[in-house]
Amino acid sequence: MEVGKNHIIEVRDLVKKFGSFVANDHLTFDVNEGEIFGFLGPNGAGKTTAVRILTGLLLPTSGEIKVAGFDVYRESNKIKKNIGYMSQRFSLYEDLTIYENIRFYGGIYGMSSEEIGAQADLVLNRLNLAHSKDKLVGQLPLGWKQKLAFSVAILHRPAVVFLDEPTSGVDPITRRQFWDMIYRTADEGMTVFVTTHYMDEAEYCSRVSIMVDGRIEALDSPDRLKETFKAKNMNEVFLKIARKR
Repeated sequence: MEVGKNHIIEVRDLVKKFGSFVANDHLTFDVNEGEIFGFLGPNGAGKTTAVRILTGLLLPTSGEIKVAGFDVYRESNKIKKNIGYMSQRFSLYEDLTIYENIRFYGGIYGMSSEEIGAQADLVLNRLNLAHSKDKLVGQLPLGWKQKLAFSVAILHRPAVVFLDEPTSGVDPITRRQFWDMIYRTADEGMTVFVTTHYMDEAEYCSRVSIMVDGRIEALDSPDRLKETFKAKNMNEVFLKIARKR
Protein backbone atom coordinates (compact mmCIF):
# COMPACT_ATOMS: atom_id res chain seq x y z
CA MET A 1 0.00 0.00 0.00
CA GLU A 2 1.40 3.37 -1.02
CA VAL A 3 0.86 6.37 1.21
CA GLY A 4 -0.74 9.27 -0.64
CA LYS A 5 1.46 12.35 -0.72
CA ASN A 6 -0.95 14.31 1.47
CA HIS A 7 -1.76 11.47 3.86
CA ILE A 8 0.06 11.07 7.15
CA ILE A 9 -2.12 8.07 8.08
CA GLU A 10 -3.75 5.45 5.85
CA VAL A 11 -5.99 2.73 7.23
CA ARG A 12 -7.60 0.01 5.16
CA ASP A 13 -9.94 -2.63 6.58
CA LEU A 14 -8.56 -2.50 10.13
CA VAL A 15 -9.94 -5.28 12.33
CA LYS A 16 -9.05 -5.90 15.95
CA LYS A 17 -10.55 -8.80 17.87
CA PHE A 18 -10.16 -9.84 21.49
CA GLY A 19 -11.37 -13.42 21.41
CA SER A 20 -14.88 -13.26 19.96
CA PHE A 21 -15.24 -9.53 20.74
CA VAL A 22 -14.68 -7.20 17.77
CA ALA A 23 -13.29 -3.89 19.03
CA ASN A 24 -12.54 -2.44 15.57
CA ASP A 25 -14.73 -3.67 12.73
CA HIS A 26 -13.19 -3.03 9.28
CA LEU A 27 -12.15 0.60 9.75
CA THR A 28 -11.04 2.46 6.60
CA PHE A 29 -9.97 6.12 6.62
CA ASP A 30 -7.16 8.56 5.79
CA VAL A 31 -5.76 11.47 7.77
CA ASN A 32 -4.27 14.40 5.86
CA GLU A 33 -1.05 16.14 6.77
CA GLY A 34 -1.58 19.17 8.99
CA GLU A 35 -5.25 18.61 9.80
CA ILE A 36 -7.04 18.20 13.11
CA PHE A 37 -8.74 14.84 12.79
CA GLY A 38 -11.42 14.03 15.33
CA PHE A 39 -12.03 10.40 16.24
CA LEU A 40 -15.37 10.58 18.03
CA GLY A 41 -17.67 8.16 19.72
CA PRO A 42 -19.06 7.15 23.10
CA ASN A 43 -16.94 5.33 25.68
CA GLY A 44 -16.44 1.74 24.54
CA ALA A 45 -16.78 2.54 20.83
CA GLY A 46 -13.27 1.27 20.06
CA LYS A 47 -11.42 4.57 19.79
CA THR A 48 -8.62 3.82 22.23
CA THR A 49 -7.99 0.39 20.70
CA ALA A 50 -7.58 1.95 17.26
CA VAL A 51 -5.23 4.61 18.62
CA ARG A 52 -3.05 1.98 20.28
CA ILE A 53 -2.75 0.21 16.94
CA LEU A 54 -1.90 3.43 15.08
CA THR A 55 0.78 4.29 17.62
CA GLY A 56 2.45 0.89 17.35
CA LEU A 57 1.43 -0.24 20.83
CA LEU A 58 -0.93 -2.97 19.68
CA LEU A 59 -0.99 -5.20 16.60
CA PRO A 60 -4.19 -5.39 14.55
CA THR A 61 -5.88 -8.69 13.81
CA SER A 62 -5.92 -7.77 10.13
CA GLY A 63 -5.86 -4.80 7.78
CA GLU A 64 -3.32 -2.49 6.15
CA ILE A 65 -2.14 0.49 8.19
CA LYS A 66 0.62 3.03 7.68
CA VAL A 67 1.50 5.96 9.92
CA ALA A 68 4.00 8.62 8.80
CA GLY A 69 4.93 6.28 5.95
CA PHE A 70 5.68 3.29 8.20
CA ASP A 71 3.91 -0.07 8.37
CA VAL A 72 2.42 -0.97 11.76
CA TYR A 73 3.38 -4.63 11.44
CA ARG A 74 7.04 -4.24 10.50
CA GLU A 75 8.04 -0.72 11.51
CA SER A 76 6.37 0.03 14.83
CA ASN A 77 9.62 1.37 16.32
CA LYS A 78 9.94 3.89 13.46
CA ILE A 79 6.35 4.94 14.01
CA LYS A 80 7.03 5.59 17.71
CA LYS A 81 9.97 7.86 16.82
CA ASN A 82 7.84 10.00 14.51
CA ILE A 83 4.75 10.52 16.63
CA GLY A 84 3.71 12.07 19.90
CA TYR A 85 1.20 10.42 22.21
CA MET A 86 -0.82 11.62 25.16
CA SER A 87 -2.98 9.02 26.88
CA GLN A 88 -6.30 9.72 28.58
CA ARG A 89 -4.60 8.90 31.87
CA PHE A 90 -2.04 11.41 33.04
CA SER A 91 1.36 10.29 31.71
CA LEU A 92 3.97 12.50 33.40
CA TYR A 93 5.86 11.63 36.59
CA GLU A 94 4.21 13.37 39.53
CA ASP A 95 7.23 12.98 41.80
CA LEU A 96 9.47 14.86 39.35
CA THR A 97 9.47 18.62 38.80
CA ILE A 98 8.05 20.25 35.71
CA TYR A 99 11.53 20.83 34.28
CA GLU A 100 12.72 17.33 35.19
CA ASN A 101 9.80 15.82 33.27
CA ILE A 102 10.60 17.91 30.21
CA ARG A 103 14.27 16.95 30.38
CA PHE A 104 13.46 13.27 30.94
CA TYR A 105 11.10 12.97 27.98
CA GLY A 106 13.39 15.02 25.76
CA GLY A 107 16.06 12.42 26.45
CA ILE A 108 13.67 9.58 25.59
CA TYR A 109 12.89 11.31 22.30
CA GLY A 110 16.63 11.43 21.50
CA MET A 111 16.90 15.21 21.62
CA SER A 112 20.23 16.89 22.30
CA SER A 113 20.80 18.92 25.48
CA GLU A 114 20.63 22.11 23.42
CA GLU A 115 17.32 21.08 21.81
CA ILE A 116 15.85 20.11 25.17
CA GLY A 117 16.89 23.43 26.70
CA ALA A 118 15.42 25.45 23.84
CA GLN A 119 12.13 23.52 23.82
CA ALA A 120 11.90 23.61 27.61
CA ASP A 121 12.16 27.40 27.58
CA LEU A 122 9.49 27.56 24.87
CA VAL A 123 7.11 25.27 26.77
CA LEU A 124 7.59 27.01 30.11
CA ASN A 125 7.06 30.46 28.60
CA ARG A 126 3.98 29.44 26.61
CA LEU A 127 2.39 27.91 29.68
CA ASN A 128 3.54 30.73 31.97
CA LEU A 129 5.27 28.15 34.15
CA ALA A 130 8.84 29.47 34.00
CA HIS A 131 8.58 30.64 37.62
CA SER A 132 7.29 27.18 38.65
CA LYS A 133 9.67 24.92 36.74
CA ASP A 134 11.01 23.40 39.99
CA LYS A 135 7.53 22.61 41.29
CA LEU A 136 6.52 18.95 41.52
CA VAL A 137 4.08 18.00 38.77
CA GLY A 138 1.92 16.24 41.35
CA GLN A 139 1.16 19.64 42.90
CA LEU A 140 -0.40 21.02 39.70
CA PRO A 141 -4.18 21.13 39.09
CA LEU A 142 -5.45 18.58 36.55
CA GLY A 143 -5.93 21.15 33.80
CA TRP A 144 -2.33 22.32 34.05
CA LYS A 145 -1.12 18.73 34.12
CA GLN A 146 -2.97 18.01 30.89
CA LYS A 147 -1.62 21.10 29.15
CA LEU A 148 1.90 20.23 30.26
CA ALA A 149 1.50 16.62 29.13
CA PHE A 150 0.41 17.81 25.69
CA SER A 151 3.38 20.17 25.46
CA VAL A 152 5.73 17.32 26.36
CA ALA A 153 4.09 15.02 23.77
CA ILE A 154 5.06 17.45 21.00
CA LEU A 155 8.44 18.39 22.46
CA HIS A 156 10.32 16.62 19.63
CA ARG A 157 8.12 18.14 16.90
CA PRO A 158 6.58 14.86 15.67
CA ALA A 159 4.84 14.44 12.32
CA VAL A 160 1.60 13.55 14.10
CA VAL A 161 0.45 13.69 17.71
CA PHE A 162 -2.22 11.37 19.10
CA LEU A 163 -4.37 12.72 21.91
CA ASP A 164 -6.58 10.12 23.57
CA GLU A 165 -9.47 11.91 25.29
CA PRO A 166 -7.15 14.69 26.52
CA THR A 167 -9.88 16.91 27.96
CA SER A 168 -11.68 14.22 29.95
CA GLY A 169 -12.40 15.46 33.46
CA VAL A 170 -11.27 19.08 33.00
CA ASP A 171 -13.46 22.16 33.30
CA PRO A 172 -14.94 23.95 30.23
CA ILE A 173 -12.48 26.87 30.39
CA THR A 174 -9.49 24.54 30.43
CA ARG A 175 -11.01 22.55 27.57
CA ARG A 176 -11.18 25.73 25.49
CA GLN A 177 -7.58 26.62 26.36
CA PHE A 178 -6.48 23.10 25.47
CA TRP A 179 -8.09 23.43 22.05
CA ASP A 180 -6.30 26.73 21.52
CA MET A 181 -3.08 24.76 21.99
CA ILE A 182 -4.27 22.17 19.47
CA TYR A 183 -4.98 24.90 16.90
CA ARG A 184 -1.53 26.37 17.37
CA THR A 185 0.07 22.96 16.97
CA ALA A 186 -1.76 22.37 13.68
CA ASP A 187 -0.78 25.86 12.49
CA GLU A 188 2.84 24.89 13.13
CA GLY A 189 2.50 21.99 10.68
CA MET A 190 1.83 18.99 12.91
CA THR A 191 -1.12 16.68 12.37
CA VAL A 192 -3.37 16.25 15.39
CA PHE A 193 -5.37 13.05 15.84
CA VAL A 194 -7.71 13.48 18.78
CA THR A 195 -10.24 11.11 20.32
CA THR A 196 -13.09 12.43 22.40
CA HIS A 197 -16.59 11.54 23.53
CA TYR A 198 -17.52 15.26 23.76
CA MET A 199 -19.56 15.89 20.62
CA ASP A 200 -19.19 19.67 20.87
CA GLU A 201 -15.43 19.25 20.38
CA ALA A 202 -16.12 17.92 16.89
CA GLU A 203 -16.87 21.50 15.86
CA TYR A 204 -13.18 22.34 16.38
CA CYS A 205 -11.87 19.64 13.98
CA SER A 206 -11.07 19.80 10.28
CA ARG A 207 -12.80 16.46 9.77
CA VAL A 208 -14.35 13.95 12.14
CA SER A 209 -15.21 10.30 12.11
CA ILE A 210 -17.95 9.01 14.38
CA MET A 211 -17.62 5.48 15.74
CA VAL A 212 -20.44 3.39 17.14
CA ASP A 213 -19.91 -0.19 18.35
CA GLY A 214 -16.51 -0.54 16.69
CA ARG A 215 -17.50 0.84 13.29
CA ILE A 216 -17.09 4.22 11.61
CA GLU A 217 -20.63 5.35 10.83
CA ALA A 218 -19.80 8.80 9.41
CA LEU A 219 -16.73 10.73 8.29
CA ASP A 220 -16.63 14.29 6.94
CA SER A 221 -16.19 17.90 8.00
CA PRO A 222 -18.48 19.06 10.83
CA ASP A 223 -20.40 21.41 8.53
CA ARG A 224 -21.03 18.72 5.94
CA LEU A 225 -22.12 16.22 8.55
CA LYS A 226 -24.60 18.71 10.00
CA GLU A 227 -25.91 19.39 6.49
CA THR A 228 -26.14 15.69 5.62
CA PHE A 229 -28.02 14.80 8.79
CA LYS A 230 -30.02 18.06 8.89
CA ALA A 231 -28.75 18.75 12.39
CA LYS A 232 -28.07 21.94 14.35
CA ASN A 233 -24.94 20.61 16.02
CA MET A 234 -22.70 17.55 16.21
CA ASN A 235 -24.57 16.14 19.19
CA GLU A 236 -27.70 15.94 17.02
CA VAL A 237 -25.64 14.29 14.28
CA PHE A 238 -24.46 11.63 16.72
CA LEU A 239 -27.95 11.00 18.10
CA LYS A 240 -29.32 10.48 14.60
CA ILE A 241 -26.50 8.07 13.79
CA ALA A 242 -26.92 6.17 17.06
CA ARG A 243 -30.67 5.77 16.55
CA LYS A 244 -30.06 4.02 13.24
CA ARG A 245 -28.08 1.28 14.98
